[in-house]
Amino acid sequence: MQEQYFKELSCKQCVNAAELGFDFSFAFQPIVRASTRQIVSYEALARGTAGEPFLEVFKNVTEENLYRFDQACRVKAIRKAAQLGMTVKLSINFAPNAVYKPELCIRTTIAAAKEYNFPVENISFEVTEGEEVVEKAHLIAIIREYQNLGFTTAIDDFGAGYAGLNLLADFQPDYIKIDRALIDYVDQSKSRQAIIKGIVLTCSLLDIGVLAEGVERAEEFIWLREQGIDLYQGYYFARPGFEHLPVVDPALFEV
Repeated sequence: MQEQYFKELSCKQCVNAAELGFDFSFAFQPIVRASTRQIVSYEALARGTAGEPFLEVFKNVTEENLYRFDQACRVKAIRKAAQLGMTVKLSINFAPNAVYKPELCIRTTIAAAKEYNFPVENISFEVTEGEEVVEKAHLIAIIREYQNLGFTTAIDDFGAGYAGLNLLADFQPDYIKIDRALIDYVDQSKSRQAIIKGIVLTCSLLDIGVLAEGVERAEEFIWLREQGIDLYQGYYFARPGFEHLPVVDPALFEV
């Protein structure tokens, strides 16, 4: 039944947010590289049309419209990024359970990038590790297809969900984003420090980049930087900007 439903959807139907019965927009949060003190990417975060939190939007998403919502999110994020003149990478979250066939479902993303004149090579995809994946093999197939097409891939909320380090045994994304729960007061927690040191070492051996997300305090940033982590995201640097691209104060890196 579900397979037949996906087959009957055309690309135009997938990206038509009006057929969802609700509308949404995006906020953008910068991702910075400490060594260069520059913004290297913005993560697109779905919001209500008046800036309402993501959960207010997601409560309208059902099993029946999840696929269409996922595709509409990609198109809207690319369109808004192009309108705002984004010149760095755009990081888009995707739901692995909403991807029917990666080689087909990526077509709307590529078409949107061409339509809005946004460089395809500046698009990266994040899968939320906290979402329970129905079939791990399916997720691996998605990541490998995206990597083969030249997209950067990342596991979001790493350490907070269902797979953890076991997921890295089967495939290697370009980056992992250490979950906020492990970052919170890491400068004062020996257990969190031990876990993050282990993650950094593992990712180094597997040639996977590490990004610390949810950084809110200078003390957290200082400790994480001492571990060799170079990529950061969090309120310490900038809160998400609703329909605009926040800047980051270079002085924040001088602590």
